[in-house]
Amino acid sequence: MTESEEKYGDILNLPHHQSKVHPQMSIYDRAAQFSPFAALTGHEDAIKETARLTEEQVELDEDKQEELNEKLQTLIAYATKHPTVSVTYFKPDDKKTGGEYVTATGIFQKFRDYERTIVLEDGTDIECDRIVEIRGI
Repeated sequence: MTESEEKYGDILNLPHHQSKVHPQMSIYDRAAQFSPFAALTGHEDAIKETARLTEEQVELDEDKQEELNEKLQTLIAYATKHPTVSVTYFKPDDKKTGGEYVTATGIFQKFRDYERTIVLEDGTDIECDRIVEIRGI
């Protein structure tokens, strides 16, 4: 006789108990009790957000800044012709420090002097202080 047979021999061969009051649970419902659940709702999204990389905005040197100002003046001079331009600029991230460099291509609509922004025909507003490159003029 094994140790477990000695310890539990009196109950080993008893019939399985079935309640007369409660109906037997279905196999599906029994399995659901042991299925995984999301104890930390949103945790995976938070990890992805933390892992997402952003860039810092680069400070332009004086020569590059002067070149951009000249291109911007040329763009403003040709405003009535509505040229198609590609503008690369820094777009700050809404959720964390830093951001990303984005290139928007479209038809130049207008320059807002008081806000120092250029507006493309699709409604994209670009702050002049964030621009790093203008192409197409």
